[in-house]
Amino acid sequence: MFKSGILLALLQPSVFVLAKVVHLDWNITWVWTAPDGFYRPMIGINNQWPCPQVDLDLGDRVIVDVHNGLGNESTGIHWHGLHQYMTGVMDGSTQVTQCPLPPGERMRYDFTVHQTGTYWYHSHNMGQYPDGLRGPIVVHDPCTPFEYDEEFVLLTGDHYHEQMPRLLNEYLSLENGERGVEPLPDSLLIGESTSSIYKVKPNKTYLVRWICIGNFAINALIIYDHELTVVETDGVWTDPYPLGPGIGNGTLLRCMPGMRVSVLMRTKADTSRNYPIFSILNPDQFFEYENRTMPDDFKTNATAWLVYDEDKPLSPLPELPNLADENFADDVRFYPADHERIFEPVEHRITLNTGNKTINGVHRFTVNGETYLPPKTPSLYTALTVGPEYVSNPQVYGHVNPLVVRKGQVIEVVINNHHNNFHPWHLHGHNYQVIQRTAINGGDFAGYFANVSWTPMKRDTVVVQNNGHVVIRFRADNPDKFPRTPICRRCGTDKILRVWLLHCHLEWHVEAGLTATLIEAPEELREHSPPVDHLRVCAAYGAPTRGNAAGNEGINLLGLDTEVTPGSTGALFPSGRDSDSSERDSDSSERDFDSSERDFDSSERDFDSSERDFDSSERDSDSPSERDSNSRPRASERAGTRANGGGRKGRETEY
Repeated sequence: MFKSGILLALLQPSVFVLAKVVHLDWNITWVWTAPDGFYRPMIGINNQWPCPQVDLDLGDRVIVDVHNGLGNESTGIHWHGLHQYMTGVMDGSTQVTQCPLPPGERMRYDFTVHQTGTYWYHSHNMGQYPDGLRGPIVVHDPCTPFEYDEEFVLLTGDHYHEQMPRLLNEYLSLENGERGVEPLPDSLLIGESTSSIYKVKPNKTYLVRWICIGNFAINALIIYDHELTVVETDGVWTDPYPLGPGIGNGTLLRCMPGMRVSVLMRTKADTSRNYPIFSILNPDQFFEYENRTMPDDFKTNATAWLVYDEDKPLSPLPELPNLADENFADDVRFYPADHERIFEPVEHRITLNTGNKTINGVHRFTVNGETYLPPKTPSLYTALTVGPEYVSNPQVYGHVNPLVVRKGQVIEVVINNHHNNFHPWHLHGHNYQVIQRTAINGGDFAGYFANVSWTPMKRDTVVVQNNGHVVIRFRADNPDKFPRTPICRRCGTDKILRVWLLHCHLEWHVEAGLTATLIEAPEELREHSPPVDHLRVCAAYGAPTRGNAAGNEGINLLGLDTEVTPGSTGALFPSGRDSDSSERDSDSSERDFDSSERDFDSSERDFDSSERDFDSSERDSDSPSERDSNSRPRASERAGTRANGGGRKGRETEY
């Protein structure tokens, strides 16, 4: 998959770094698989699911050529947590920095990584990524602030047997308008399976990179009988934060969709037993806060295994207690290792009062009373083409909750959560400092706490407690910031504005409008055009590339969809089809996912792709026979092939 290896020698303080060009050819395809034993189509890459891990080094240039081979859905890829210095057009947020990529079309992402740490990629297109288009990114640091022997990535998330277009249609229906409850997941996954195995060696220190890739669930992580020390949050190294043993106050890690936490784990000298890894959700999030009753068969946890010896049996599972909010470590106390001082003085404060209400009979979320509705013209394209007279005017961006900020300002954002549930708020293009956060029912912001840190936690996703608030700060310095390492190919030369999303990372809520749009440094406007292949994608999708949100001049928004309508087609293409579920039947038996029968002519688009081979052969996803439910298998019997990742074989990873 790595097709280029051009080495660029870059001298940095006390370390010699080799930056390279990493060229990936990705065909986005349907894959028939069973992460939890139930077969369904998942969105994979090059006919493989789970999607591949991308390993990079600081300073690498990444070129990803993407072909949409889905046939019935548009798509796009967001590089979650990567700030896209000087390449904001590559952020991958559809209807924001690009148009959705229609079936049969191609486009290229091209950017350089200036950060180290744990990230991930996923579709940012109409609630699509819970159907499988997601995977980890690790950018290796040549000079970590601590030592470790080996590392592995641990993915957790909730999983659904139905596909997202049907679930979104139910969630945003008139029937659900008053209650506004989210669909319940059918299972939880660890490592994209319910039977993953992580082989480890004794007396080693492991860096465990935990990425929460789910749709809705808040997770607790327990690696049984192993003490953990937090060293990273969302790509930011932290001062070591040890977690106590067992399940007590402040001993558990909490993670919601979009967040990443890395921990150091020391393995034991004794290899006589293997240990469970638990991902546990808080049922209150689904039931008490939503005022509904938990079904008897609802799954509240998933189990993987830390395996020292494959020939030893898997230990009996311990009884897990119900989790309370006080069990979790307060991540506001995970202070950054660089001890960067609090940004001050505040030059621009933005208050976001967030909540929910019924609009035209449909349950929606709002920011300052307004629900996000996608524009026709991607917001970045609007900013680049409306001209200096209008670029700072929020009206031209339509109903995207635009927030206009000037270059270099210290921005403080107060998010008051008027909803009865948690929300993880994620900002594209920046890390922010978390100044303060209340407990549950802590109320709106009314002043600063007495114990605000001088070196506050930095990250890009933070949980806002139900009926509480959070205060975050960042400097509006992307596009004009210089990375901490001298590897930027065009630093200081690309003086253009940027457009970034600030949104809840629960996909149900994104699709229900809990999103704002940051228009950063509009005074830096200059003539600039996105790549030609990106513009061709818009033409194929039928979207304008110039003008305001409606594709018109000035503040004339005639033709822009401004009404909330029941139902959703998700990423189904064409997006304007009738929302009647009979026309959008996601039953896999009616879909032909064999890519060999699809002919997507790409002769009109030559992006030097003649060497690409999108092998469309079917993966063997045969499931092994049922095992006696009363027997406890050995670790070696539970393991499957890493490449398969589906069915009941599980995933096996050795470190």
